Amino acid sequence: KMAGSSAPWIGSAYLFLQSTCKTIVLPSLYESSQKKPSVFKALKLALADSTGSVNGVDMLKVHCSYPHLIVQLKFCKQENCRRFLQSYREGALQESLQNHLQVSLAMTTVPLEMELKAGNEHLDNMLKDEDRCLECIYREKPDRLRDEEITELEECLKSLIVHQSINNNMAVKDCASLNAPSLPYPSQGSSLAPQITFIFQGQQFANRTLTPDDHQKFAKLVSKKWKQVGRSLQKTCRALRDPVIDNLALEYDREGLYEQAYQLLLRFIQSEGKKATIARLIAALEENGLISLAEELLGLHSNEDCS
Repeated sequence: KMAGSSAPWIGSAYLFLQSTCKTIVLPSLYESSQKKPSVFKALKLALADSTGSVNGVDMLKVHCSYPHLIVQLKFCKQENCRRFLQSYREGALQESLQNHLQVSLAMTTVPLEMELKAGNEHLDNMLKDEDRCLECIYREKPDRLRDEEITELEECLKSLIVHQSINNNMAVKDCASLNAPSLPYPSQGSSLAPQITFIFQGQQFANRTLTPDDHQKFAKLVSKKWKQVGRSLQKTCRALRDPVIDNLALEYDREGLYEQAYQLLLRFIQSEGKKATIARLIAALEENGLISLAEELLGLHSNEDCS
């Protein structure tokens, strides 16, 4: 028995969240650089409420899969997992998260629907059998370490709490400049941008972090070749490793090429942060023969349109 008890109890589950209000789209809020810290804070506080401890459950990653926000959870103690399941079953977690989102996002109400899964098991169908739920969660070992973005947001939350007593608006500003991965596009001229140059067609250009303007131009003009560019970027970007690119193609098939390309570059920017530079994108475009688009991004097409 002693030997068994020395092995840590670790399990994993996915919490699916969706707003029942058509005007509130959780993935869009989470993908917004201004709102992301607020949504994260609400998630963190509600999960802490559910287990009675800030460290009762760990968020490993937050996935945006319209219309759901999917939170990958890791439990390191059976009693914490049990408390979480009780809170979930009784609706306390749902109520807590609705309240925290309402406060964090300064909205009148944020109605939610929740679903809990572990592997292929829908735990909502077996909530009365707590031991079976625990068994399903324990069987699912986490398949990843905590995402870098979550670590960044944790740090941001700490600084928010520290600064809140000074000035609420300042706290949000501190958070918005927090970084790179979770909050795309550090401001131009930001000290985060690496001051290095690169060569394109014999000319020297200052390397810089990608901007919203680069992002939109790329999405608009890359057309069907967005996947090839993604595969070139994938070589140095773990967030674009297989099957991410194929999943984006399926997920945004209805929205068309612009949205597929936009989401691809968004993943790159969110994952690489200040390292998501124009030099890396230009190299990927060159590799795929997209010289005209590269010239457009570097401002070499005076006022002409890029074909």
